[in-house]
Amino acid sequence: MDVDKATALISAAGMELTDRRRNGTDDGWTLSFSNGAVLEVGDKGDVSASGKGADAVANLLGLRSKS
Repeated sequence: MDVDKATALISAAGMELTDRRRNGTDDGWTLSFSNGAVLEVGDKGDVSASGKGADAVANLLGLRSKS
């Protein structure tokens, strides 16, 4: 999944993007949202959700969370 598409889907559901930065290995993005979710979006399209609000974000994107 594309990082901009993921951000748009989650933001449209009312969860504000609070931080967006390249990850430590510089092969993707780390996105933080107002509900406590952290979304990892790799440059090759791999996506994972973790954190307090991970289930809500994972459900929006059709993923399994790593909470």
